Amino acid sequence: MAQDLLVADHAIEYTYTRSTGSVIGAFMTALRDRKVLGVRASDGRVVVPPVDYDPVTADALSELVEVADTGIVTTYAWNADPVDGQPLDRPFAWVLVKLDGADTGMLGAVDCATPDAIRSGVRVRVRWPDEPTGTIRDAAVFEATP
Repeated sequence: MAQDLLVADHAIEYTYTRSTGSVIGAFMTALRDRKVLGVRASDGRVVVPPVDYDPVTADALSELVEVADTGIVTTYAWNADPVDGQPLDRPFAWVLVKLDGADTGMLGAVDCATPDAIRSGVRVRVRWPDEPTGTIRDAAVFEATP
């Protein structure tokens, strides 16, 4: 007994816009100005990138704190075959960076030639673009510092 196959066209869409709000909006504006902001959580930790609500208590957060654009790689993974849309078009390391003044890690990419050039504990700095746009991509790439 043969069964009929039902087929229907379907478009996957993202048909609405999300506003960044005051905390994320301030973070994005600061990136455009080559600065990094975090937010102070209820336990005193500085969370970077900032969040609107405390990850422990769910309280609203609003105390913005400027942190450095330098920090330490806490963990990493080598990406030998980047795909379109990733921060770099050549092999690089995905990293979590604990920026100086922050208590949490921020995801980014380190531009390095080989997997031997990256490890936990390496100091890095944001590589600011020539023309920042006020998006997370302004602080997506890091480079090792001496």
